[in-house]
Amino acid sequence: MLNVHEIALCESWLVLFVTKQDQKPARSFAGIAGIVAAATLISKVFGLVRQQAIAAAFGVGAAATAYSYAYIIPGFLLILLGGVNGPLHSALVSVLAKRKQEESAPLVETVTTLVAGVLLLVTVAQILFSDSMIDIVGHGLDETTREIAIDQLRIMAPMALFAGLIGIGFGTLNAANQYWLLSLSPLLSSITVVIGVGFLALHLGKDILKPENAAIGGMVLAWGTLAGAILQWLVQQIVQWRLGLGSLRLRFDFKSPGVQEVIKVMTPATISSGMMPINVATDLYFASPIPGAAAGFNYANLLVQTPLGIISNIILLPLLPMFAKLAAPENWPELKARIRQGIMLTAFTMLPLGALMIALSVPIVQIVYERGAFNKDATRLVSQLLLAYGVGMFVYLGRDVLVRVFYALGDGQTPFRISTFNILLNAILDYFFVKPFGAPGLVLATVGVNCFSMMMLLFVLNRRLNGLPLLEWSLPIIALAGASVVAGGASFATLQGLQHVLGSKDLIILLLELCISGLVGLTIFAAFSTQMKIPEINLFVSRMSQRFLKK
Repeated sequence: MLNVHEIALCESWLVLFVTKQDQKPARSFAGIAGIVAAATLISKVFGLVRQQAIAAAFGVGAAATAYSYAYIIPGFLLILLGGVNGPLHSALVSVLAKRKQEESAPLVETVTTLVAGVLLLVTVAQILFSDSMIDIVGHGLDETTREIAIDQLRIMAPMALFAGLIGIGFGTLNAANQYWLLSLSPLLSSITVVIGVGFLALHLGKDILKPENAAIGGMVLAWGTLAGAILQWLVQQIVQWRLGLGSLRLRFDFKSPGVQEVIKVMTPATISSGMMPINVATDLYFASPIPGAAAGFNYANLLVQTPLGIISNIILLPLLPMFAKLAAPENWPELKARIRQGIMLTAFTMLPLGALMIALSVPIVQIVYERGAFNKDATRLVSQLLLAYGVGMFVYLGRDVLVRVFYALGDGQTPFRISTFNILLNAILDYFFVKPFGAPGLVLATVGVNCFSMMMLLFVLNRRLNGLPLLEWSLPIIALAGASVVAGGASFATLQGLQHVLGSKDLIILLLELCISGLVGLTIFAAFSTQMKIPEINLFVSRMSQRFLKK
């Protein structure tokens, strides 16, 4: 028998989404999650192919290393401002979800005018001060790599503008219950890079690895990245126009209530998100004396972001409009249930995933990257970084869930204050961790920062919402963590046994070993987790299973 809390929770899970502007049959949480999962998977697969192409063509050489530094500012603007679940996306959803469709277009056009004006200045600043920016984050770069990075940054500088436009579009489409494009369109930037690298490889052949061709390779990476951002925005804009959700018309009604509400959330949220590039730049500052570390971070991060991006979109995209609609005090009991739902699903997905990444880091990197210019030394470096990333998977996404609650409550100040303090904390942890642990120590420093952020966000939410049952929530999370440790240990033991019998030199054999080891770990985790009777997890798995079995 379900208790009253569980019955209410189940009912809330089965409530259909209905936007105020569209009276078509709405999708359930599981329905949205299925769409997001499929589209994001396609996008992330293309992202993985892009990184494989870069790894095979350039390894951890000058072109890829320079790109790692040049991409810091434009790339993080694209990911954070222009990304799904970024501050612009979150701010617009939190406001548009409460308004009628006829109010959307003027509001979106006004916000677009404001954001585009600010980001044009950011674009110009990157072009004018590109050499100084590269010198700050890459103080240990050799002259050739430095010059390539400066040229790449100048080429990619306009991505600042397109990042803002893309983020606004994502928020607008999410509020209108459009999910395919949100999750699928990032593959366009991957396609343009892969095409560019492919043409370069056909043109230069084996000469692509020669040092004198590093500058050409660097320019291909930069132009391909910029072209992808432009293409992503164009496709998105066409859909917005067709839905009547805003055009390129300039509007300056900055004092309207809706725009002011967006600004109230967007400004501190954007500044808060902008702290992340500072933290990354700090990491790269400490990493620059370590050969290949900067490029290694990119490769390891891609392996983390591929599953993390899929799962975060599945959890956050449906929950963000819910959080926004439950922001009033009379709805806080249900809001707390939704917060618990997000945290439990985060633990259920991220804890076993992190354990498997720790246990299977070496074969994962070998299968994905080890070919062409990517040798065994590069595999050793990236696998160590991947192991460190695996430790912090749960707190990475858990922090994001809690930040979105603050955005829905109209509070961007609290995440901003915590992010500001995190700059100092990250630098301190980098200093102490890089000496004993090397490059993985910088990742562990980031994990420590995320742990602190999540604890502080929970502390403030506990006070803001008149108490959260934190002890009740922590018990199933601890149990899931224990099951993940057992599953990871079983995966590692299985891998060692298979490699002892079959070896590990052949790619097909290695892939088979990885699949069997991962399946063993997931089976053990599933066996433990189903016995825990966590209602959010059992219901979500049931609904997702029904949906995919029906299809």
